[in-house]
Amino acid sequence: LLQGCIQLLILPLHVAAYVGLWDAFYKKVFPSIMAKLAPIHNHKVYKQKQALFSNLRQFTGPSGKLTLLEIGTGTGTNFQFYPPGCRLTCTDPNPNFRKFLLKSLLENRHVRLELFVVASGEDLQQIPDSSVDVVVGTLVLCSVSSVGRVLAEVLRVLRMGGAFYFLEHVAAEGSSWTHFWQQLCDPVWKYFGDGCSLSRETHKELEKTNFSELNLKHFHVTPHWIPTSPHIIGYAVK
Repeated sequence: LLQGCIQLLILPLHVAAYVGLWDAFYKKVFPSIMAKLAPIHNHKVYKQKQALFSNLRQFTGPSGKLTLLEIGTGTGTNFQFYPPGCRLTCTDPNPNFRKFLLKSLLENRHVRLELFVVASGEDLQQIPDSSVDVVVGTLVLCSVSSVGRVLAEVLRVLRMGGAFYFLEHVAAEGSSWTHFWQQLCDPVWKYFGDGCSLSRETHKELEKTNFSELNLKHFHVTPHWIPTSPHIIGYAVK
């Protein structure tokens, strides 16, 4: 009943999305919103990210330089965690993130951007097979059209022995109040989160992908009552 009421309230959004008006408008607005919200989330998960990215250098390839691809880079909030001298390629399907990404690069001069590609995670055709040591995706798999296709592309571009680093909010346990709020808010959230879904079981997609090793942990971001509180973090080796 509550979901039905919400669907009725957002009917104008459905109509605007159907005729293409909402997407055209929100693609321009969303990067400015994320430029304000991303640092808040980054502050909450700072220690977790710091620990996660602490072993990036161990995946440096034969070239001696860490080749890193970040998908769904957004405003570049992860740059501060990357080791000096790494060779960085960034992708994002929204070109309006470019100015915020460049601002982050100016604030993190230890990182050198070699290429910025406007592309979705499902289609990384400009990145050659087995060409990168590390792929990073944080808060990306919640909004892609197909998690499976993105992970297939990740495996394709990673060299053997390379790693995929991830941090994502995920669906809560089915019997919890958090899961109830996720189901209730999901229809609206997708519009204001640029396709973001609150109820994806991304950990299950990672578990069934053909990685040779998966290191995955669950944790919660405070406050625990918010629908994006359940998170997973870790890395998977090809």
